Amino acid sequence: MDLRLTSLDKHYGENHVLRDVNLTVPSGEFIVIVGPSGCGKTTLLRVISGLEQIDNGTIEMDGVVVNDTPSASRDVAMVFQSYALYPHMTVAENLSFSLELEGISAPEIRERVEEVFRMLSLSDYADRKPSELSGGQRQRVALGRALVRKPKLFLFDEPLSNLDAALRMNTRIEIANIHRTLGTSIIYVTHDQTEAMTLADKIVVMREGRIEQVGPPLELYNDPTNQFVAGFLGSPAMNFINSDLLSTNNASMNTVSVVGLRPQYLHLSQSGRIKGKVLHFERLGSDTHLLVDIGQSDPLIARLVGQQEFSINDTVTLDFDDKNALLFDDEGNRVRPPL
Repeated sequence: MDLRLTSLDKHYGENHVLRDVNLTVPSGEFIVIVGPSGCGKTTLLRVISGLEQIDNGTIEMDGVVVNDTPSASRDVAMVFQSYALYPHMTVAENLSFSLELEGISAPEIRERVEEVFRMLSLSDYADRKPSELSGGQRQRVALGRALVRKPKLFLFDEPLSNLDAALRMNTRIEIANIHRTLGTSIIYVTHDQTEAMTLADKIVVMREGRIEQVGPPLELYNDPTNQFVAGFLGSPAMNFINSDLLSTNNASMNTVSVVGLRPQYLHLSQSGRIKGKVLHFERLGSDTHLLVDIGQSDPLIARLVGQQEFSINDTVTLDFDDKNALLFDDEGNRVRPPL
């Protein structure tokens, strides 16, 4: 399904939750929406699905405006953070129920359910009820309920947030494989950096109801349009250093308010431009994380390669390669000239 959102606006009373949202999703694309809580991510999914009405703008699906089309007629399937399974039904019944309501023939229902069982390895749980399943198994059933409908568009609202780290990884791989197999358009909301970076064809970053930037994951990571996007993508998050704290003779720094540096681009150097005291350190085996007080409100995070030893209150001097620094003005907009 080709999806086009044009100038969408949505209010809840005086709360303006979507502000002039414009987005095009070509058929088969995997879009991941990220942003802080309350930025409008879930509301955007709900207006696309038809569960909420927009106040202004148009929603087009395959070239047809669907503003007034009921949710049930939009050929969209939604997977929620809560599994939303029928507790009194077996796994097989949960998968087949919506198809029965649509009046699909019994042989086709059996074929679709068996196909989803194979795809998600659910055959062994067909006769179990949700209370007899683990959290990961319930989420796979919820995913199966969406898959069995064969919609033109999948909407995922933080589907993995209730799972532990290992289950999140396994289910993330399953979702990626399903997308490769089916080629169906997906719009996926998450707070998880790994999900966004690994699943998306394009990431949409939202703030206060607006879209800040849209693009492939590495494009947004390497070339953010502003300080908000730069700080939102990446874990640990990008460091933002007041330019007047940097010891440098570079005249171009006089026009820059903030320098952005990702933790992995900092290294120890006796003649470095950044000096501070160690507040905390973490040994992670493959690398060491340092939290350093450099005289501004937010401490600096440095990710150093390998196993290194520090003590609290150690004085350290750090430096960076100028090509890895991102520059921002006092309004948070990107300054393009290099250091």
